[in-house]
Amino acid sequence: MMNIEEFREYCLSFKGVEERMPFGKAASAYDCDLLVFSVCDKWFCFVNITVFDFCDIKCDPELAAELRDRYEGIRPGYHMNKRHWISVCFNQDVPDAEIREFVRRSYELVVASLPGKQKNALMVP
Repeated sequence: MMNIEEFREYCLSFKGVEERMPFGKAASAYDCDLLVFSVCDKWFCFVNITVFDFCDIKCDPELAAELRDRYEGIRPGYHMNKRHWISVCFNQDVPDAEIREFVRRSYELVVASLPGKQKNALMVP
């Protein structure tokens, strides 16, 4: 079973990824502990570092609908656009390998949406 440190290391393994905790002054203690992963200031994933119950990731809308039908542990994105984001629960019916794959796809979706110069800077030579 994946833990927060393994998950964090995986998210940071992608080129150009930065992490931050932007909600330190949120009213909710849960939201204060959200760790956001971004590339070129565009979010692709976030997770609560204390509870580590699920992550929110960007997802192609058609795939998101299919995944919600396939897994009990996938639901519309918490606090995000429900069409383009999914919440993926840890320690349910979604295997860790699948979660990693969804995070990778989320990163790639964000990179693909970047302007050419930023996208080219992230390309592996």
